Amino acid sequence: MIGPVRRAAGLVTLLALACTKGEQSADTGRAGSVPPIEHVFVIVLENKDYGTTFGPPAGAPYLADTLVRAGALLRQYYGTGHLSLDNYIAMISGIAPDPETQMDCPRYIDFVESGTAPDGQPQGRGCVYPSHVLTIGNQLTSAGRTWKAYLEDMGNDPAREPATCGHGAIGADDSTLRATTKDQYAAKHNPFVYFHAIIDSPVCHDAVVGLEWLGLDLQNADATPAFSFIVPNLCHDGHDDPCVTGEPGGLAASDHFLRYWVPRITKSPAFRSGLLIVTFDEASSTDSSACCDEPTGPNVGRPGLRGPGGGRIGAVLLSPFIAPGTVSDVPYNHYAMLKSVEQIFHLPFLGYAGRPGLAGFGADVYTRR
Repeated sequence: MIGPVRRAAGLVTLLALACTKGEQSADTGRAGSVPPIEHVFVIVLENKDYGTTFGPPAGAPYLADTLVRAGALLRQYYGTGHLSLDNYIAMISGIAPDPETQMDCPRYIDFVESGTAPDGQPQGRGCVYPSHVLTIGNQLTSAGRTWKAYLEDMGNDPAREPATCGHGAIGADDSTLRATTKDQYAAKHNPFVYFHAIIDSPVCHDAVVGLEWLGLDLQNADATPAFSFIVPNLCHDGHDDPCVTGEPGGLAASDHFLRYWVPRITKSPAFRSGLLIVTFDEASSTDSSACCDEPTGPNVGRPGLRGPGGGRIGAVLLSPFIAPGTVSDVPYNHYAMLKSVEQIFHLPFLGYAGRPGLAGFGADVYTRR
């Protein structure tokens, strides 16, 4: 079942963490065009090209038709790398790929840092970044705001991972790379557990939780985090097709997940001042196109398998501040999405989110005031 609800403890607000030198000042001019959004929800799906998702025939009609009609379609939205993990890390930290994250970190090993490159990019290789490398979760905690990552199936098999802050031991092989009939959680789709600034803090067990918490938190605006990062399991995110349980996978499974959860989000009290972003981590391996003058980063020759980025994937945004049927052809990528969320919450920019000239969502997206 996708949406069970069980009683859960409230989110604990922790002491602020110090900002790292990788942060940059907020773009106040651009941020001035951002409406007064109080709650941001991000749903990340898997591995689909723009043409596959949004072109005919529609494999996900709820996403490609119903939600597009209700909100804004970003037709020039791009992933930032291949395979999966480097994209998820970019979304929450602005950090570019290294050889291990580019290959989804089959072993859960520490990132060995040799220095710091421009734009706050750590030089080196590995998986779990040192404690001075921050995420938007750390920024929000520092600013006195709440956040949660909701991961479907996390903890279903306690022998693989715990029910909160689900990851393996440092130095061990990642046992969550493949789905089982009991547990389809994948740590590589949970970027928060690749940062010591998160996993070494109690915030990880309070904020990195199972998807079942989301239904309870949505019942009350005060209980709904300012930032919600929502990741289906390996079946419902469209990654597996068919799924290990025998369910249909691919876009059909993603569409089913969205049909269940999107109305619960958009009808929640928090969504009266909310923004929902639905996108994918990357395109198929045949598309490594990029936008926005995406930099390579200091640790790999190129972010994509065959080119400069993660391919054209598209995104759909819903909000009371977005007129139905909005279409934007402004180029965006995962770094731009991070910048956009940081603008909403008046936070400094992390990593490549602070690159000069990178646009955050503006009047092309926020078409209703």
